[in-house]
Amino acid sequence: MHFLPKTTSLVICALGAMPMAATAQSEPKLIVQITVDQLRGDMPTRHLKQFGEGGFHYLLEEGIHYNNAHHTHANTETIVGHTTLATGANPAAHGMVGNLWYDRAAGRTVYNIEDPDYSLLTSGADVDDATEIDPTQRAATSDGRSPRTILTSTFGDELAVNTAGRAKVFGVSIKDRGAVAMAGHAGKAFWFSKAAGQFVTSNYYYDRYPEWVEAWNDKGLPQSFSGQSWELLNPIDTYLFANEKGYKPDFAGFGSTFPHPLGEAESGYYTTFLTLSPFGDKMTADFAKTLIDAEGLGDDNVTDFLAVSFSVTDYVGHFFGPSSLEAEDNLLQLDRTLADLFAYIDAEVGLENTLIVLSSDHGAPEAPGYLAQIGMPGDYVTPDNWDTAPAVARIKERFGISGALFEGYDHPYLTLAAEVRNNPDIDRVALETMISDELVTFEGVAYAIPSSRLREGSLPDNALMQAVLNNYHPGRSGDIYLVFQPEWFINDMDGLSVTVTHGSPWRYDTFVPILFAGQGIAPQTVSRRVHTIDVALTLSIIAGTRPPSGATGEVLLEVLGQ
Repeated sequence: MHFLPKTTSLVICALGAMPMAATAQSEPKLIVQITVDQLRGDMPTRHLKQFGEGGFHYLLEEGIHYNNAHHTHANTETIVGHTTLATGANPAAHGMVGNLWYDRAAGRTVYNIEDPDYSLLTSGADVDDATEIDPTQRAATSDGRSPRTILTSTFGDELAVNTAGRAKVFGVSIKDRGAVAMAGHAGKAFWFSKAAGQFVTSNYYYDRYPEWVEAWNDKGLPQSFSGQSWELLNPIDTYLFANEKGYKPDFAGFGSTFPHPLGEAESGYYTTFLTLSPFGDKMTADFAKTLIDAEGLGDDNVTDFLAVSFSVTDYVGHFFGPSSLEAEDNLLQLDRTLADLFAYIDAEVGLENTLIVLSSDHGAPEAPGYLAQIGMPGDYVTPDNWDTAPAVARIKERFGISGALFEGYDHPYLTLAAEVRNNPDIDRVALETMISDELVTFEGVAYAIPSSRLREGSLPDNALMQAVLNNYHPGRSGDIYLVFQPEWFINDMDGLSVTVTHGSPWRYDTFVPILFAGQGIAPQTVSRRVHTIDVALTLSIIAGTRPPSGATGEVLLEVLGQ
């Protein structure tokens, strides 16, 4: 009995006889997803001639390089980009709209992965407010961390579902949010506590540490760099930015020029300086290598998944800018760290059995000081005096508001004060519209988009507004979405001044590399526009899993050999 038309049967037979790429023939033993925090899409190729063998050269020359890849959401921050890469969804679905958002039920700003129900396993490993340079983490009211705020499944989750939990799924990063987002709900996450000087996790994942984690922490690798300095890898005359002019800060004695001293291990900012130097990525890679061996990743025929997020590029980029001698040298040293990691994977699992994908959570603008030197515009936004601006007084008078107009600003959202939001006599749509009309007259502000227009879908039909809509979640987004002018941004992070801040829908912030290599992939460069939401779906096809629940991307056919 024939259930298929004769022509269909012939097509199926023909396809079955066609040779397919290695990635399409068999599932890899190990998938390694690398996220380099704040790696703008042009940065690997800009320094290609300076790289050694085996790192970026391996990815760019022996893999598939998508050189026109972008995020499709507007708020290009760490948790947003990591979760998008993990889920194949936009924040409108996965819910991670920013590193911070205002929780109306709790009546406060919350940190993206904080969870009071799941405490850290290490006592004293919570954020040290006195030395923590990431102000978003200081918003958390407990040391607890979990992935429960991620609203859709990740690729790692689907891999666990598909294999009845036999697949080993891990996430590793200096940043807690980098590790947690990539590990998903079903995996295990480890991150570096600057307060404890150790890699830690929460009791969401374990009741107690595996012995190998305790052994790694006991060997004291982070402390072994005590008294050292971050020195240039190569002679200074070999660097593109060897003759840069000073616009960089001197943070807490770290210095604005090379060498950058780490200080002694007992000093307050020692672990912070580790994360501001290539040593931070080296210890992340060392922990990842230990994990591969101890957990037996790639040892059987079930595909395992390891996500490694390298954070130092972000810290260096914030303080020194992406076109600084520091950013350049750090990237060259990261290249060596990647080469060492790939060599280890080759020895333990075989690169022919491993699929590697590298991307970034976001790009970065240039420092206004650097732009000024080459005659381009750019500046810092200073919203501290907005509350006293005549425009705010006009708004309050128009709507009879006597108290505060705003609860606060959690990038990129302004949230109205609770008294204003809950006042039945105030026309919210009219209020948000007037606020938006006034805000665009402020220096540095390009767009102010009311959430009422996002809810209604009444936006201009262009890519920027679509990116803002992709970032909108009704339960977590604020009332007014702010987009600053290109190369304008807020650089004051709760009293800490930085050189560069990302988080816009402009192309320098959305532009990231996407690189696939390993498992017989044929090298090529693809200039077709692709998106970060495509990565998780492509991995799902390769591993034979369901797509993550919120995934909306397209399959990158070149990775499948098509």
